[in-house]
Amino acid sequence: MYKVTLSSKDIPKKWYNMAADLPVELPAPSQTEEGQQLGNLPKVFSKGVLEQEMSQERWIEIPKEVRKVYKMIGRPSPLFRATGLEDYLDTPAKIYYKREDYSPTGSHKLNTAIAQAYYAKKDGVERLTTETGAGQWGTALSLACSMMGLDCTVYMVKVSFKQKPYRKTIMQIYDGDVIPSPSDKTEFGRKILNENPDHPGALGIAISEAMEDALLDDKAYYSLGSVLNHVLLHQTVIGLETKKQMEIVGEDPDVIVACVGGGSNFGGAVFPFVKDKIDEKIDCKFIAAEPSSCPTLTQGEYKYDFGDTAGLTPLLKMYTLGHDFVPPSVHAGGLRYHGMSSLVSLLVHEGLVEPRSVAQSDIFKSGTTFAKCEGVVPAPETCHAIKIGIDEAMECKKTGEEKNIIINFSGHGMLDLKGYDDFINGNLVD
Repeated sequence: MYKVTLSSKDIPKKWYNMAADLPVELPAPSQTEEGQQLGNLPKVFSKGVLEQEMSQERWIEIPKEVRKVYKMIGRPSPLFRATGLEDYLDTPAKIYYKREDYSPTGSHKLNTAIAQAYYAKKDGVERLTTETGAGQWGTALSLACSMMGLDCTVYMVKVSFKQKPYRKTIMQIYDGDVIPSPSDKTEFGRKILNENPDHPGALGIAISEAMEDALLDDKAYYSLGSVLNHVLLHQTVIGLETKKQMEIVGEDPDVIVACVGGGSNFGGAVFPFVKDKIDEKIDCKFIAAEPSSCPTLTQGEYKYDFGDTAGLTPLLKMYTLGHDFVPPSVHAGGLRYHGMSSLVSLLVHEGLVEPRSVAQSDIFKSGTTFAKCEGVVPAPETCHAIKIGIDEAMECKKTGEEKNIIINFSGHGMLDLKGYDDFINGNLVD
């Protein structure tokens, strides 16, 4: 079976909440003695997502209005068998990839953008502010806001703003207002620019600007594309669909791989399977693939830290490189984040998830190999997962094991061709 599809009636009716089944208690958000970080949350987040952020319920109902839009954007997404890649690698492993690039915006990000815009509209606000790295999240929220009748302001990390100009164009098509960050639009942005007028930007800085913007506007909320519990909750439609598709195939997964920046597509892909591993129903390895240039899970410290550079967000217990860390200007802009989801961090700390880091040149090599074998050009972020998936398949070639490997194909790379061009012409530096 080379393509496994589900009908629209198979769209999950409930999101799965990993917080209900953790092996140990999740450390609660905190704040500094002089700060108001926790008090800021009701000012910038909708009631719906705040309830979900703190919820311990295992299943949370997906509103029918959100499920209707999921249907409009092509959910459920198909699961493909990568037979071309298998043949090229000459591996006994079976490689599957979940096609989140089928989304209109080309990535998994719409799964939570639609939900967040829905809950914001329900509360009566008029605008959402957000940050974006490579632009996938900003594109998704711009479309979601357009569909829900909201304005959208996107603070885009400046280096990605320059590297990926057509991401800006698509956001503008969806009526998103795109601002390169750091900017002169916020007090914190002006502070950064005064210190370094040529600052390349970072997701932590863009988050601070978007948070500040929302805090100063009673008719605006802030929206985050990864990291927080409710974001990963919304993304579990990916893993829930994949479980049904593997049941149709008649196989259990042995390895599931996804890239990690803040943790949203990874959590969405693996969380529905983690409980089965805890209950010893499956013996599956979960691998989180990150850039070696921003090695949050593999080299970061597990401690409380801010999610943004200015310290406007609550303190979260997570793996972090430090909230003032400025990553190199690698092409996988969506994975340039100093911290990590508290849920993903806990699972890594407890040994249920294995993190691995990979170099930029290696991931583009894997991406071009995949494109030649399967015909689909992966996003640089997705290439990290593909690199690890290929490594696992080659290990099977050595051992002769016929493992089932699932790669979450989080997005396509048709707007990331500058990175591929640099790789092909030998201009890519690790």
